Amino acid sequence: MKKVVIVFGTRPEAIKMAPVVKTFRSDPRFETVVCVSGQHRSMLDQVLSAFDIVPDIDLKVMRPGQTLTDVTVNVLQGVSDVLSAAKPDMVLVHGDTTTAMAAATAAFYQQVPVGHVEAGLRTHNMWQPWPEEMNRCVIDLFARWLFAPTETARTALLAERIPEERIVVTGNTVIDALLIASERIRTDPAVKRLCKDQFPFLQPDKRLVLVTAHRRENFGGGLRGIYEALARLARRGDVQIVYPVHLNENVRRAASEILSGVEGVFLIEPLEYLPFVYLMNRSHIIVTDSGGIQEEAPALGKPVLVTREVTERPEAVAANAARLVGTDTARIVAETELLLDSPDEYRKVSCAESPYGDGRAAQRIVETLANF
Repeated sequence: MKKVVIVFGTRPEAIKMAPVVKTFRSDPRFETVVCVSGQHRSMLDQVLSAFDIVPDIDLKVMRPGQTLTDVTVNVLQGVSDVLSAAKPDMVLVHGDTTTAMAAATAAFYQQVPVGHVEAGLRTHNMWQPWPEEMNRCVIDLFARWLFAPTETARTALLAERIPEERIVVTGNTVIDALLIASERIRTDPAVKRLCKDQFPFLQPDKRLVLVTAHRRENFGGGLRGIYEALARLARRGDVQIVYPVHLNENVRRAASEILSGVEGVFLIEPLEYLPFVYLMNRSHIIVTDSGGIQEEAPALGKPVLVTREVTERPEAVAANAARLVGTDTARIVAETELLLDSPDEYRKVSCAESPYGDGRAAQRIVETLANF
């Protein structure tokens, strides 16, 4: 048996690594150790519960007011201790979080081969997204296996002179997770009812605009621009805006100042994954600065307006399934109203083909490592 340690720590990582964990744990060729950092505490636990995953090791690094330096140091030391004790054949990390970068570095220092799930995404701007662009580039420098979700990501890696034999195009594991969750909601009446009952305020005669906003580079003026746009859109009277507000205090403070009390805007607590998938399916348009949602929404046929200036996920934009709108209030309002008021324009975006895979990414990762 090969021994693999899988490390993650945030909500997005947990969603995307859940299918990987479950596939490894069901494969007798591997002994699987799951280590979570707890970088996102409550939001991480929600996802673990949704996918029935119990970690073997929890580093519990979350502290009030912690800095990126604090997270890096604590994860680096914690994972280093785990690897010294476990002595694995390989370590798997995901994406671009501080947990992923620190865990991969710990493995590199102990000369344990690293597999990087969702490798090769690039904006070529170290400050957008920050610090994620740097994190992802660092991991890709020394990863032994680079699991690129798309051909675009593979091309970016080849342009950086990474040897072709280290790169495997798998599709994105978020599609695996999304299909699992959507099927559960569709086929289990109790789960569907439980999700629906969380949103008694939704009106069938009004179109739902689902919002997420939490990026560090948008703190301050960027968030305020987004929130002012939402307030203007709510005044139309024919939409409902639902915004699960991130737990970061910078996000919550600005949302409360601008959107509290605005009719038609519903500020709610962060959602567990299944209710959030239910809302994505129920939505008409999604406005987001999230990377993962840029990948999930096209698979559900939902137009995405991305409140960022650049994206490391250009495939959806190229396929016209997503549009970059930045954080300028007038531009966000104009692009949203174009989709609300023009059926032809809406059809163009909602019918675009998803470029992010077929739901079998996790199995491709497992087979690659089993056959190495």
